[in-house]
Amino acid sequence: MLDPAQTVAERLKIVQSRITEAASQSGRSASDIQLLAVSKTKPLIDILQAYRAGQIDFGENYLQEALQKQEELALLQNEAQAARNICWHFIGPIQSNKTRAVAENFSWVHSVDRLKIAQRLSQQRDEQQPELNICLQVNLDNEESKSGFSPQELPQQAIEISKLPKLRVRGLMAIPKPRQEYSEQLQSLQRLQQLQDELNKAGLSLDTLSMGMSQDLAAAVAAGSTMLRVGSDIFGPRN
Repeated sequence: MLDPAQTVAERLKIVQSRITEAASQSGRSASDIQLLAVSKTKPLIDILQAYRAGQIDFGENYLQEALQKQEELALLQNEAQAARNICWHFIGPIQSNKTRAVAENFSWVHSVDRLKIAQRLSQQRDEQQPELNICLQVNLDNEESKSGFSPQELPQQAIEISKLPKLRVRGLMAIPKPRQEYSEQLQSLQRLQQLQDELNKAGLSLDTLSMGMSQDLAAAVAAGSTMLRVGSDIFGPRN
């Protein structure tokens, strides 16, 4: 249970300690695992509290909300350093008519789920900007309610997307079916690492596995996650 009296900074420290412990138990270095603070529905003041406690990477699911936060931050004269330093990740579903705004305003996109979206992001990324880091979303359990490439179609699609300019395919992302037991979580998440290994053997250079949230953090670390997406354990429950 989260303590409502805890500050964002205190919760962030607890999550970082959990990552360090999970890494130690898995024989990994915590420095190889990045924490992405999922700040959807949370106000800019909470993001700035986490930033002041050392957090740089923030994930947003809803485009208009994210753009509003970015705009608010840019208008705060005393937060110019934060505006420069914060790295924004888009992790929500992407509609075709929203790709330009995503391409122009984020450093990472974790939810590329079809070739058409990748093509539009490539076309709409400004030449003056660095390459857009992307992760390909995989529907590990072939759930109808979730988007993403099926494991079967992923290899061919990944190779096609890797050829697009102004994009850098960094790795894979998944939101697997919820599982309560650690062993089941681990077995499920290990499939994403296996898919990445197969793609790298086919000639890609993927270095990112975006997987693991509050409930399956330890299993994700053991399965090879390099980027954990944690929200409520940092910012508190959402309405």
